[in-house]
Amino acid sequence: MIVKHLSLGDYRNYAAADVPMQPGANLFVGRNGQGKTNLVESLGYLSTLGSHRVSSDQALIRAGADSAVIRARLEHDGRELLAEVQINRSSANRAQINRSQIKPRELPRYFSSVLFAPEDLGIVRGDPSARRRFIDQLIVLRSPRMSGVLADYDRVLRQRNTLLKSARSTGLKESQLTTLEIWDDKLVTLGSEIIVVRGALVAALGAPVAAAYSAVVGDDHRPTLSPVLSVSGSDAEEPESGVRGEQEARADAVVPTTAAQAADAFRTALAARRRAELDRGITLVGPHRDDVAFGLNGLPVKGYASHGESWSFALALKLGAAELLRAESSLGDPVLILDDVFAELDQGRRRRLAEAIAGFEQVLITAAVLDDVPETLTAHTVHIHAGEVVDG
Repeated sequence: MIVKHLSLGDYRNYAAADVPMQPGANLFVGRNGQGKTNLVESLGYLSTLGSHRVSSDQALIRAGADSAVIRARLEHDGRELLAEVQINRSSANRAQINRSQIKPRELPRYFSSVLFAPEDLGIVRGDPSARRRFIDQLIVLRSPRMSGVLADYDRVLRQRNTLLKSARSTGLKESQLTTLEIWDDKLVTLGSEIIVVRGALVAALGAPVAAAYSAVVGDDHRPTLSPVLSVSGSDAEEPESGVRGEQEARADAVVPTTAAQAADAFRTALAARRRAELDRGITLVGPHRDDVAFGLNGLPVKGYASHGESWSFALALKLGAAELLRAESSLGDPVLILDDVFAELDQGRRRRLAEAIAGFEQVLITAAVLDDVPETLTAHTVHIHAGEVVDG
């Protein structure tokens, strides 16, 4: 798949923008703060319904405007379609495909992209929530229907937590226990599916991430990915568990491969933590407290890897995700987006990265300095200044 044309209206610092794009490499050059990242962020939003920089859609709407519009003309296998999303400040967002209205959450069915930016170092070095978000976004790109499952799980989790808080403050009543069991059933049904799908994705990512890491670094540091599951007794959200505890849990844990296995483990873990949940008023077991552990040369990346190794691992995660999608998707290659990546790499890794991405149908690259980008990727260069495309 390729983006043939991108139009923005009242998006970030763009009152309006119209940007034609080409197959292969497209390079956007401009000093920091001019808006080049905003362009590629908008395309990332079309495929993930979120920004890699902010958690709220409100920040995407230009100051003083009521809404922002992202419109992309896409092409795949000789066929064109027009994908649009309107991000509203005070009402629900709206989306269209070929001028026909759809639910915004259906957009990933029509457009797939993988974006890597400096913020993605947080996937490796940050909190478990960053790794869950990375995995879940990729899950939705592989299977858009999972967007509904994830949303339903979050809704059930909030309602169950409300009941637990009420029980803690008022003292558990028999009626509350019966209601809690109903929410347990819903939580287990949805959560078990998420656990199995996440586990399968982590397993599938192993080989492409290892290949991407080796391609960029030029060496084999044996990168690994391992689920850390609360239903197996390892709570990633408990700081006192520590790195050693996570390693032990990973060594002993069995990752469920069927919904029935996951449900059995989930119910057992809920029963074991019932007293603690009632005391604390929160749900202590489920996908919302899981993690993925990354390793290099047999050691955890977090806490042991250098900055360069962590950066390369994060980049390999995104390249591995892109390879996985291109192998599975009926949409063809995802659009690969590299936001301000080359400035962080030495000459050898720049060259190897350019070679690794050469086969993708379309790659969008941003850079503050043209000389940071290998010449093989500069044939179609667009300059950005103060929210305007000044030349192409």
